[in-house]
Order: sequence, then structure tokens, then C-alpha cells
Amino acid sequence: MTLVDLLVLLIIAGIAGAIGQSLAGYSGGGCLFSIAVGFLGAYVGTWLARQFGFPPILTVTFNGEAFPLFWAIIGAALLVLIVGTIGRSRRRRLI
Repeated sequence: MTLVDLLVLLIIAGIAGAIGQSLAGYSGGGCLFSIAVGFLGAYVGTWLARQFGFPPILTVTFNGEAFPLFWAIIGAALLVLIVGTIGRSRRRRLI
């Protein structure tokens, strides 16, 4: 994997993370948070899809590396909901 391939995958993960954040209604974090949520969301979303027997939907392939965009967005939204819920519950306790 070259540097260009890695940068393209980072951009795709950032887009997936940003869409997942907007679906979940959580705007915390910046670009790096969106990229991290996109990659983790791809892992979680793909794992959930395999557990329930769902087919791969909207998979982006770049130089032999497949990135499950749809499941990354779904997984990112779930992760952001969890992070947002934990963050909100901590703030309420402090106030």
C-alpha cells in the first residue's frame, strides 16, 4: 500500500465517519475523530453485518483494498451514539 492509497482510504473513512456523526446527531470531535470513527465503524458495521447475514452493500475497492462504505456509516453512527450517550451522562453527573 502506497502513501496515496492510505490517504484515499483515510479520506473515505473520514467521509463515512462524518456521515455517521450527522446521522447520530453528534458533532463532537474533528477530522481525526471522523476518520477514527469511520475506520472503527467499518470494523463494527462489517462484523454486525456478518453476524446477521447481511450482504455487502456499497463496497469501495481501491487497489485491492475493499472498504465497506455502507456498513462503515452504520457502524460509525452506532459508535457515535454510544460515545455521545456516555459523554452526555458524564456531563449530567458533574452539573
